[in-house]
Amino acid sequence: MNDFTAMTDRTVLVTGATGTVGSALVPALRARGVTVRAMTRDADRGIPGVRNVIADLRDPESVAAALDGVDAVFLNSPSAPDAAALQMRFADLAQQAGVGRLVLLSQYAARADSPVRFLRWHAEVEAHLAGIGLDHTVLRPNLYLQALLGFAGTIAAGWFAAPIGKAAVSAIDTRDIAESAAAVLTTPGHSGHTYTLTGPSAVTHDQIAAALSAETGRDITFHDAPAEQFAAALAGVLPAWQIEGLVEDYAHYARGEAGEVDTAVPELTGHPARDVTEFARDYANAFLPA
Repeated sequence: MNDFTAMTDRTVLVTGATGTVGSALVPALRARGVTVRAMTRDADRGIPGVRNVIADLRDPESVAAALDGVDAVFLNSPSAPDAAALQMRFADLAQQAGVGRLVLLSQYAARADSPVRFLRWHAEVEAHLAGIGLDHTVLRPNLYLQALLGFAGTIAAGWFAAPIGKAAVSAIDTRDIAESAAAVLTTPGHSGHTYTLTGPSAVTHDQIAAALSAETGRDITFHDAPAEQFAAALAGVLPAWQIEGLVEDYAHYARGEAGEVDTAVPELTGHPARDVTEFARDYANAFLPA
């Protein structure tokens, strides 16, 4: 597999451009002088300053149009029961379009025999990419610190809960994922590589609560919750398959299987990975009462 050359005057398609990672990746790519094409499903959610294309992974014709003339692609998609199949078809279309590199947003510890369905699905996509011969790089980030924003309502009330116990996880700030992706999309030397992306240390949810308390000036506590209670709280908010998958994710964390600290973020970005204190400081207002 020939490695992708350094990017100069090239176009990168960012799927999920308005999502948590994509919205940080677009400015990171623009800062590197790259022409960005932002792919979204909703015409009303375009990103200013870049070319927006409306396409849906379930519509191959719209995807093919979005890929036309693109040099590199960042592939991320919303969680769905058929996400793996949709991503594999996207990869096939990218290959047919002559895309020079595809960067896949996978997940920490993805493997085909994982008890966690999301990790199995990501492993399936990784294997497909390896099989079709498209120049690609895989990013496997750990738990997103920004996932805490989903708990913002209860955190504003002084608490949050999850079935994780005292297990430490090397959670990562999504801004570091985006900056790592920008580096891989625009520089050579990454062909066929898989990068594990983590924060600078493994932290418990009690430590996260302490960081949020310090930066918001409020007393915030973490409660370990039984998986059944956690699932019941999400009923009606998320579909059953996604709740079941999240319970599997948290069981993986609770078993102590996500504490590894990797050096890929500083090596790719040139700066230390953001820690939980920096995250808490930058997002403190999101956790304050309305």
